[in-house]
Amino acid sequence: MKQVFFEEDGAFRAGTILAEAGAAFQVEAAHGKRSKVKANAVLMRFDGESLPGFLPAAQALADGIDPKFLWEVCGPAEFGFEQLAADYHGRAPKPVEAAAVALVLHASPMYFYRRGKGRYQAAPEENLKAALAGLEKKRRQQEQVDGWAERLAAGELPVEIRGKLDALLFEPDKMSLEWRALDQAARAGSLPIPHFLAKVGVLAGPEDYFLRRFAHDLFPQGLAFPAIHVPLSEPGSLPAAPAAAFSIDDHETTEIDDAFSVQRLAGGLVRVGIHIAAPALFFGTAHPLERIARERLSTVYFPGGKITMLPEAAIAAATLAEGREVPAASLYLDVDPETLAIAGAASRLERVAIATNLRIAELETRLNETSLAAGRIDGSHGEDLFLLWRLATALREKRGAAPERGDRLDYTFRVTDGRVAIEPRKRGTPVDLLVAELMIHVNATWGRQLADAGIPAIYRNQQGIKTRMETAPGKHDWLGVSHYAWSSSPLRRYADLANQRQVAAMVTGAEPALSREDLAVAARDFEVAYEAYAEHQRLLERYWCLRFVAQEGLSGADATVVRDELVRLDGLPLVCRATGLPPAPAGERLRVAFGEPDFWEANLPCRYAGKAGG
Repeated sequence: MKQVFFEEDGAFRAGTILAEAGAAFQVEAAHGKRSKVKANAVLMRFDGESLPGFLPAAQALADGIDPKFLWEVCGPAEFGFEQLAADYHGRAPKPVEAAAVALVLHASPMYFYRRGKGRYQAAPEENLKAALAGLEKKRRQQEQVDGWAERLAAGELPVEIRGKLDALLFEPDKMSLEWRALDQAARAGSLPIPHFLAKVGVLAGPEDYFLRRFAHDLFPQGLAFPAIHVPLSEPGSLPAAPAAAFSIDDHETTEIDDAFSVQRLAGGLVRVGIHIAAPALFFGTAHPLERIARERLSTVYFPGGKITMLPEAAIAAATLAEGREVPAASLYLDVDPETLAIAGAASRLERVAIATNLRIAELETRLNETSLAAGRIDGSHGEDLFLLWRLATALREKRGAAPERGDRLDYTFRVTDGRVAIEPRKRGTPVDLLVAELMIHVNATWGRQLADAGIPAIYRNQQGIKTRMETAPGKHDWLGVSHYAWSSSPLRRYADLANQRQVAAMVTGAEPALSREDLAVAARDFEVAYEAYAEHQRLLERYWCLRFVAQEGLSGADATVVRDELVRLDGLPLVCRATGLPPAPAGERLRVAFGEPDFWEANLPCRYAGKAGG
């Protein structure tokens, strides 16, 4: 039976000719498969060979042939594989010997260039040297990759990878040796790269990964502040405020932006001071701190940490800390203590003595529904706090806002050594009302005054459901005010810092520090950054909720239907999708069972488990 050695799909094959029809053969392989082979694919005809063992035997012979030797003896001219096999053996080659040479030539493209069916030509010496050098380079590179991968698997992070870790995680060059090593080690462990790095201790966990990704995307220069060699300028010749002030903040707050004072005037009026920290008076727009604040745009808050807009030294200089006399931008309201009508308002730049930093946790034990019903707030600044609460209530009524729903909760996350505590707190407490209304009033008042003075500012306008940062003043429908320009948190938000510069110009009669064009660009950048920061906060809050579920061993919870399959869990600020939920109206109470939390995706599987309390 006639047999053929042929090429198919880039590989050599052998078979028995069953039929020949013009330029094609019907061929049967050793394992019985039949196929049609074109005549121009046939490299050699032969007979008398054991077909099942032909190719294995040829390959065994090929493994013993040195392609470098063949290259050295074949000469520069084009040749056929059978011709080279005859030269190699010094006689007419057996079919299996010729096939072995063909296999060597085919497997050595650096040594031999293919010139047609079964025909080759030796590569020029300089080309071969370059190709072999490239091969050696690849071999050394793979050794480097293998070595790094082994060290990674052992929990050691090579310094070459350490310096590029964030780029390798979030913007990898997949041709780089470092990424190849990381990918190789993770594949060997059958894990995604972030999971592998956490397993071997390079990443602290998903929260570390989330923060690194956030910093890589939003803080490409790193989270650390650059060295600043230009000193702050302590504002001079500012008048002293007539009354000492007190602030109201959480006990962890370091950026104390606002404080209040109450002064009783002759004639029965009371002068209420709303004092805002004034970092704008410590450095101008040409100072390096302005560039830093403009780049960061806001302090970033998330469970377990924060990234401040300004360096610690700048915050320490301007924060309204207890026992200090600090520059501030102040809005004074002359108030009738009986009717709570505002008889006049004035803005000043001054130095304010801070008598006390009241902390919310302690203050809520004194300023609450019980004490208000009794008409008396005991303890430090009690009389002044009661007046401010009454004023805040009147301001809320004046702008037409409805009382805060008593069933809404805020949650405070506290993360210590990897454990999380989630503390619910009723929203809209008397303390919240006092602070919020006075901040709304100062932002609305200064926004209106800046517009009236023709000084550009950044306004937070809201019509319908869309809130925008714009330089043209407009209504804020939800708050019920005609102008609203964030100005009350200049240590934490660049929009407030920029507006404070404009307020300072308005008060002193100076030229505004920032043009409308400057503010328009800043407003657009601020909106983008502010939403990105808020999304990071939401992600970390969701992640720590899942950690809390696992930490406490919770298997389920009662929940309230939000819409469709979305439910809000009781006791946690977490909305999940509940599978298997029958049609239910918003607000319906039910029970959900938890699946295994996916910390890397910040996902908690939930399924419908019956009625609430079941």
